Amino acid sequence: MSRRARLKIAGQPFHVIQRGNNRSETFLGRDDFVLYLGLLNELAPLFECATHAYVLMPNHVHMLITPSEADGLSLLMKHLGQRYAQHFNRVHGRTGTLWEGRFKSSLVHDESYLFTCQRYIELNPVRARMVGDPWDYPWVSYRANAGREPSTLIARHRLYLQLGATEDERCDAYRKLFEDPLTDEQLDEIRTAVNGGFALGTREFVEAVERALERRAKPGVNGRPRKRAVVLPDGKLGSVPGFGF
Repeated sequence: MSRRARLKIAGQPFHVIQRGNNRSETFLGRDDFVLYLGLLNELAPLFECATHAYVLMPNHVHMLITPSEADGLSLLMKHLGQRYAQHFNRVHGRTGTLWEGRFKSSLVHDESYLFTCQRYIELNPVRARMVGDPWDYPWVSYRANAGREPSTLIARHRLYLQLGATEDERCDAYRKLFEDPLTDEQLDEIRTAVNGGFALGTREFVEAVERALERRAKPGVNGRPRKRAVVLPDGKLGSVPGFGF
């Protein structure tokens, strides 16, 4: 079966996940984390991609990125993944594939889901019970977005800039977003979208994406199409596929 083509739209955020092959660890020490972030900081501007959020977990990464060009994200992830894997294999004396196939991504409706997705990404270490507070995890963008440390990597989304008139106001407002936990429904929506390569947003947003790209951008209905009952020429009851009744 052929792979589903990616949703590609310039100027819209994407939630990105890349996992280690067979869920194996992709970061074995501090130097690995530092190098990956350094490569991301170097390559994102080259491919005109803005990084709004990230977390580096021991065996996978999450990022929220807006590409200025439709192919920018794919080019960034290709070069980032290749350069990091070459380093990792050389330093740790290994060969073979580091990443589990191609990266996963979902198109994110910024007006309704940007901060929901950022919270999902930056709370990963908390959900994994590695820390009790995202402040305490060194490889997550929360420390920059919430104001603890400066970052040349993080690009403020326009919605972040609208959180307040000053940097202190924006950081305070951002921290308050984390006071309410994500619901199970929100978690399921985000995971379904990114694992399936779908759009994450309101129904109107998803339908607009489908019209623009002329392809499906949401999960389909499982099973065969439902059928509509009809009366056949011989008077017997039959059905036509593709309609509910």
